[in-house]
Amino acid sequence: MLIELCEQLSVWAIPTILLVIPIIGYIRKVKVYEAFVEGAGEGFHTAIRILPCLVAMLVAISIFRASGAMDACVAWLEPALSVFGVPADLVPLAVMRPLSGSGSLGLATEILNTYGPDSLVGRIASTVLASTDTTFYVLTVYFGAVGLSNPRYAVLVGLSGDIASFLASVYICQFLFAH
Repeated sequence: MLIELCEQLSVWAIPTILLVIPIIGYIRKVKVYEAFVEGAGEGFHTAIRILPCLVAMLVAISIFRASGAMDACVAWLEPALSVFGVPADLVPLAVMRPLSGSGSLGLATEILNTYGPDSLVGRIASTVLASTDTTFYVLTVYFGAVGLSNPRYAVLVGLSGDIASFLASVYICQFLFAH
């Protein structure tokens, strides 16, 4: 019963939001279309402003992978992570996730195709993907959007959160699903 209710809510959530927002705007006497067009214009200018940052980040990621540095990081991290019970196949995902969402999604897809979604490694990979963030992408986009050039402690905090989330994903999945 609860699952069916959740499924129905999920089907109607976005259409409801798309209907309710203009109605609330109309009630509050907001020119909804004009506000939408203005916001879209600001979004376009923001996209143009952050484009050089995104291109630089994507080039750096490509160089990182093509140069073999990714493989070196994996080899370097693998012994330390094995102490925590981290499967070796998850090390590339742990390294790639803070750098690239599409790259980490590709690695996770490869893991799921190899081991299956119901395997322990597949479940950990899925949980890692859901609980960590693309730290460098986020910093590039958001800092580039507002013109900040010195991230200060944001990189350290973001990567610390990613590491904690990765290790928590491994621990929780092993606790819940290891047989």
